[in-house]
Amino acid sequence: MFGTRYNKLVLRVLTIVTSGSLLFLLFRKPPIKDWVLVYLFNAVTNGIIDNFITSYKIVKYPVRYFPKVFKTHILFDFLIYPTFTVLYNQVTEKDKPIAILYKLIFFTVPASIIEWLAVKKTNLIEWDKGWKWYHTIVSITFKSLVTRGVIGVIRKIAKKQQNNF
Repeated sequence: MFGTRYNKLVLRVLTIVTSGSLLFLLFRKPPIKDWVLVYLFNAVTNGIIDNFITSYKIVKYPVRYFPKVFKTHILFDFLIYPTFTVLYNQVTEKDKPIAILYKLIFFTVPASIIEWLAVKKTNLIEWDKGWKWYHTIVSITFKSLVTRGVIGVIRKIAKKQQNNF
């Protein structure tokens, strides 16, 4: 296990890399409003879900930003995972359901491996109450599909409204 200084360095590097990636992804290709909606929907729901999970002490974040204010991992909830979701939605924008699921596996498995390594090698995440790596895969997969479904419904409604005018 690495020390607190190492863990804080990891947080800073993740913040810088993800912030740069987010700016690139949001402005990479249109429609920007879709990507902002995906980002905001994901960030808000992450905050709600993570608040529930940390309140029940299923997952703990010993080293995090603003530890006196938040029990949740705001870097992951509001920057890393929403950025990941924007990229996933951009990559699968025109795909059929099988391709959407197939590509999602390529996103969720590495993310889960990284989380597992963070649990084993850093002090950033602690799993409790029976939480395992496969819970992470299932929850990220499900949440990503819900987000993908929400933006899909929003696109259909917008297209229908546009055709009515």
